[in-house]
Formats: sequence, structure tokens, C-alpha cells
Amino acid sequence: MNKKYTIQKNPFVVPTTDGKLIEEHFGNATDGNSNVSIAHMIAPPGWSEPFQTPEFEEFTYIIKGKKQFNIDGEIVVLEAGQSIKIEKNVRVQYSNPFTEPCEYLAVCLPAFSMGLVHREDS
Repeated sequence: MNKKYTIQKNPFVVPTTDGKLIEEHFGNATDGNSNVSIAHMIAPPGWSEPFQTPEFEEFTYIIKGKKQFNIDGEIVVLEAGQSIKIEKNVRVQYSNPFTEPCEYLAVCLPAFSMGLVHREDS
């Protein structure tokens, strides 16, 4: 009998060099799903990544702490319990310039992939 659900107990931990924890529960790296990716992340204080212009929509839900978004030059700060949807093909930079870690969930449609994120050289 085929199960009508999948429980993820062993997410793919994406190797990083900037102290950020990325656990992909569903997506390209974990189960080959290119339609959607869901990742649990913890960005350490002082973390930031280069600007990017992804070919996917990205939804972010903040669990703990605060996260800063630079969206086409506009600074937006979200706190725990808040969420945001950023349209595809929008230039954005994610960062945590605050003193506490930021824990959040990110959902990308279609799924996150390095070929679609278009990060700029820092």
C-alpha cells in the first residue's frame, strides 16, 4: 500500500561557510522536488548574504528573532510571528544585523536551486 504522506525526519543540512544553519525538509537537495522547497533556517547575529534576483517566489515566516530584507533598496524588518512573500525576479538581500539569532522557515516556489537564485558577487 502506498502511503499518501511523507514524514521528513532527516532533512538535508546544506553546507555553509557563514554560520547559517539550513535544513531543507523538502526540495531539490532532499527529495528531488523542483516544484517547492521548504527549509528551516537559523541565521546568526551579524549574518548577511549577497544580493540576489531569484527566479522563484520566496515566503519567509519568522519563528524567533528579527530578519532584515533589502528589497530593491527598501529596508524591511520582520519579527517573530510575521511573514513576507517576495515576488520572483526581484533584487533582494537577506541579513541579520541584530544581536540575536533569527530562526525562520523559507518556502520557495519553484524550489530553491543555485541555478535559479542568481547571487551577485560580493
